[in-house]
Order: sequence, then structure tokens, then C-alpha cells
Amino acid sequence: MAERVTNWSLRHRAAAILGWLALVALAWALGTFAPGTDARSSPAGDAGTGQAALDRQHTREPFWENVLVQPPSPAATADLATTLTTSGAAADIRSQVSADGRSELVSFRITGSGAEIRTHLATATATVGTVAARHPDIRLAQAGDLSVSGAVDKSIKEDIGRSEARSLPITVLILLVVFGSLVAAAVPVLLAGTAVAATFGFLSVVDNWIPVNSATSAITLLIGMAVGVDYSLFFLRRAREERAHGVDESIRIAARTSGHVIVVSGLTVVLCVTGLLFTGLDNLQGLTAGTILVVGLAVLAAVTVLPATLSLLGSRVDRGRIPWLGRRPARSRLWAAVAGVVTRRPALWSGLATALLVLLTLPALGMRLQDPAPTESLPRSIPVIDAAVRMQEAFPGITMPAHVVLWNTHGGPVDTPALRRAIEELTAEVPRPAVVVPVDQALVVRVPLGGTGNDETASRALTTLRETLLPRTVGRIDGVGYAVAGRTAESHDFTEQAVARAPYTFGFILLLAFVLLLVVFRSVAVPLVSILLNLLSAGAAYGVLTLVFQDGFLAPLLGFTPYGGVLGWLPMFLFVLLFGLSTDYHVFILSRIRERRLSGGPARQAIVEGTASSSGVVTSAALIMTGVFSVFLSLAAIEYKMLGLGMAFAILLDATIVRGVLLPAALALFGDRLWRTQAVAGLKAPSRTLHLS
Repeated sequence: MAERVTNWSLRHRAAAILGWLALVALAWALGTFAPGTDARSSPAGDAGTGQAALDRQHTREPFWENVLVQPPSPAATADLATTLTTSGAAADIRSQVSADGRSELVSFRITGSGAEIRTHLATATATVGTVAARHPDIRLAQAGDLSVSGAVDKSIKEDIGRSEARSLPITVLILLVVFGSLVAAAVPVLLAGTAVAATFGFLSVVDNWIPVNSATSAITLLIGMAVGVDYSLFFLRRAREERAHGVDESIRIAARTSGHVIVVSGLTVVLCVTGLLFTGLDNLQGLTAGTILVVGLAVLAAVTVLPATLSLLGSRVDRGRIPWLGRRPARSRLWAAVAGVVTRRPALWSGLATALLVLLTLPALGMRLQDPAPTESLPRSIPVIDAAVRMQEAFPGITMPAHVVLWNTHGGPVDTPALRRAIEELTAEVPRPAVVVPVDQALVVRVPLGGTGNDETASRALTTLRETLLPRTVGRIDGVGYAVAGRTAESHDFTEQAVARAPYTFGFILLLAFVLLLVVFRSVAVPLVSILLNLLSAGAAYGVLTLVFQDGFLAPLLGFTPYGGVLGWLPMFLFVLLFGLSTDYHVFILSRIRERRLSGGPARQAIVEGTASSSGVVTSAALIMTGVFSVFLSLAAIEYKMLGLGMAFAILLDATIVRGVLLPAALALFGDRLWRTQAVAGLKAPSRTLHLS
């Protein structure tokens, strides 16, 4: 199929190139001008039930802000309360003093609705600043629902901008080293960039039905650049090699070989990522859609517009040459030497490599899945985050209270004298003051849980609230429904559902990988070996994530403060993405080895030569992906740092220890039995050599 599509593109170069540009322009127009509304994400579990009850109300839950006063100052507090009231931007002003008497907290509700809320928040924030200037000896620091979420949104946008600015130079530099030509290096970057731009346009339309958050944009950007450049690298490198050998049909040969690998790899990534849908978490649906779109468009560009562009450029693709770069031989002497050593003593080297990967995996046995609170995700150099951390220290649980949602199961208002008495019983058993907030016909009780909001203390308090306090109080009143929402509850329920559904996702990916490699190589042993190697690679990445981010190893160097856990959805996403992305390396190397074995060469020589002729390209592609994902380590949010380190380390490990050492050793141990193991009668080996690379 790849060859047929490429042949059409070569015959209709103008149509292929203009068609791609028209597709990108259409996506941009849809994203810019098409009307639509952003789909709202629904939390999982009990938190989702509570949020759904609030969504049925005609008004929304009000936003609350807090101002920390240190040390307590009656004059500053009175001035703040009076000035806020006069501004008209705040109401329901109340205060409390910390247990140690060293801090005071002033809380208030932002008035207004709709667009007024942001305006009133700005007014309230300016008012706090004005009062603080009048009391220079007193710290007045603001943090609350809107100010914290605003700081998070701003940080994410800045991180996306930094990732764009930093990933491009790294990619171009590696491509210049690989190709030694400005034009040849520019082609993959332009194709990947246009694929990412088109993806963002289409995601704006998809967002009408599937929630797409800002984190999806950052991840889609880096995945798109990494995959798009990798696919172009595979195709362009093979076409240049064939042309250097004097082959006239170099582009068609590249389509039949590397083009096939690209299609298989892209299809694998797309199918693997759909495994995230088994979680039932709509937060991951946007991430799934973004990955599928950007990978699909990258494959389309690689087999259509890339061949047409290469045909149009001809030998001009090598213009802008840089001395001493891009002149590496097609056969890697380094990897040939490594493969030669490990295939002579495969049992020893496979044992050593496996022991290393198992050793790296061991820390993962103590992995604790826990999403960071905003105060743990972002650095304290952000003023709002610093204020929230100080509030959390003085008033545990105040920054991430539980939102107990109460509603009438028969419809109509829920507020009754009996319910108010039950709420009083509930709040009497809570160690910190709670706030009761009417929301149309429902009630919301904001209950501080203690701890940091996402730690073990908060988790135990949440469980006690749900399973003991609520059933014993408001649960005794007929016709009253209740659920616990809020950030702590959402994070807890999200992780709980992700863990519960993980076996389905993992099982789907393993079965998919087995069937795909079974069809490609017509052998049962090849898929089993491949899956085992992927599991070892993923396990090692899990261990490093646990060691670095949960235990704090290298934390000062990477610029973060460990919070005692690993992002709840990251291990599953890492597993899905790693399985998809590593398959193209695996198919690329195995196909070269199989090609040489079917041509009649000895098994050991086929392994050495196949590894030597493919590992150079694989290493270059892996370096690009590693460099792109390493950009995440320089971003502010700890979630991005985790994803960047996990993916960069796993891909680099996969392309070196796993594919360069462990794979040749495992193949040498199996010998010819690896290729003789026919799967089923319906999957006969082809009569001609199977060219995939």
C-alpha cells in the first residue's frame, strides 16, 4: 500500500504537495473560524457524580479566595475586609487564626457571574495589593480557587511556548549531524511542523465532543515532532542511500522498504494508544485523539508529500552541505562490533543486560501513584504557589477542600431544617471550619481534609468522610443525595479507576503487539521475544521514575521537590506510547536481520550485519526522540518532567541496551528456531524476501 501511494505521489507531484498544503490550510481554518464550544471533562467515580449534580443547577458554585496574614494584625485584617467590601468584588468575608496563633486567614467569595468573575478577581487582587502596600510590615499573600488555577494555566502556556522554542533547535541540530545538509535537515522539520499545525486545527473541532486540555497540546506537540521527524528520517535516509549506490528508483525502493515500516509503525502507535480508551476516563480521550491525529498525519505526509518533495528536489536535497557532517557509512562499525561480541557469548550478555534492566526495575515495586497538588506541581518562585504553600502549612487542607455536594433526589430545593442540623453534626466532627455554600437548589459544604490535599493524610480523611461521616449524618435523611467532589476527590477517583482498568489496557496492548508481529514475521517466537524486551524496557523506565521523582534522586539537579508519588496516569500512558514507538525500531532491525537470513547467510552473520545496517538509523531516530522529550525536563510543571524523563530514558534504553545488546543476544540464543516457528497455516512465509526496512 505504501508503495502504491508513493507511486501515485510521484506521478502527481503537484497534486500531492498542494493537497497536503490544502489539508493544513483547511485544518487551520477549521480551528480558527469554525464555531464550537469546549467539551467539559467529567471526573471519575463519586467526584463525577457530585460534579454532575452541580452541572444540573442553573448557577455555578462560587469561587473563593484566601489571603494569608502573617503575623496576625487586627488593623491589617480590618483594613482588608473594609476595602474588599467597598470594592464590590468580594462578599461573605470571614477570618480564622491558625492553631499556633502565628497566622490569620481571610477568606471571601468573588461576586458576580460569567465574565464579571474575572474582572472582579482582578479587582480583588489589586485591592489586596493596595492594602499590603499600606501595611509593609505584614505579609498579605493571596491564593484561592481562581488565582491558583490561573497560575497553573499560565504556567502550562509558558511551558508549551518553551517546549516549542527548545525542541526545534535540538531536532535541527541532530538532523544536521545525520544528513550534513541544510535542505535535507529542513525537509523532516517542515513536514513534522505542518503535521502538528494541522493536528491542532482538527483538535479545535474535536474539542466540541471530546475534552482537550492544555496538557494534551504540549504532549501532542512533542509526540508529533518526534514521530514526524523520525518517519521522514527513515524514508529520506534510505532514499539517499539508494541514490548514492546509483539506483534510479531510489524513492520507490524507499517506499517499498522504509515506507512499509512507517505504515506499520504508525498503525501500531495508533492502535496502542486506543488502549487508553479502556480506562473510561474522558481526561485521556483528548490525549488519545491528539496522538492518533498527529501520528496519522505524520504517516500520511511521509508516504505522500515527502516522496513528491524528494522527487521535485532531486539532487538539490543535498544542497547547503556542512563539512565533516552527514558522511557516516550506512553500516555502523560500532554496532557491528557490539553485535559481534554479544552473539559470540549470547547467554552471558543476555543475562547481564537482563540483570541490569531488572535492577533498574526494582524501585518500581514501591511505586505510589499520586497526582501532585498545584502547590507540589509548580515551583514556589511563582508568588501564588508560594502563598498557597504557606497557607497549607498554617491551615492544612484549606487550599484543596473537599466539596460535599447535597441535592434533592426527587427534584426541587434540598435545603431543609433537618438537613441543616445534619450538616451541623457533620461539621462538628471536622477538625477545621467548613463553609456551607448554596448553589441554586443544591448545597456545597467545603470541608478541609488536612494534609497537602493529595497525600495519605488527605486520602484517609476523604475515605472517612465518604464512608463514615456522611452516611452517619446527611445520609440518614430521605431524599438527599450526596457525593464528594473537589480536587482531592477527583485525583483520588481518577487514580483508582486508572489502576482498576489498567489490566484491560495492558492486556489489549500485549495482545495487539503479539498479533501484529505474528502477522509481520510469521513466527510465534519473534512476538514473544519482542514483548518480553518491551516489558523489560518499560519496567526499567518505571524504576527510574520511582527513584527520581518519588524518592527524590537527582531532584536538585532537575529542579523539583519530590512529593512522594508518581503521576497516576503516567505509567499506563508510558507503557502504551513506548510499546507503539518502540515497534518501529524493532520491526526495522528484525526485518534487516530476516532479510539477510533468508538470503542464505549464516544466522550469526545475519544478526551482526542486520544490526549493523539498521542500528545507525535507529540510534539517530532515538536521539531525536530523546532530545525532544528531554525538553520536558526543562519545563516548570513536575508532571512534564516526569513524562520527559520517562519517555527519554525508555527510548534511549530501548535503542541501545535493548535493541543493540539484548535483542542480538536473544536472537543468537534462539538461532534458526526463531524463524522456523511458523504460526498458523494461514500465515505462510512469503516466497520472496520480505523487505520492510
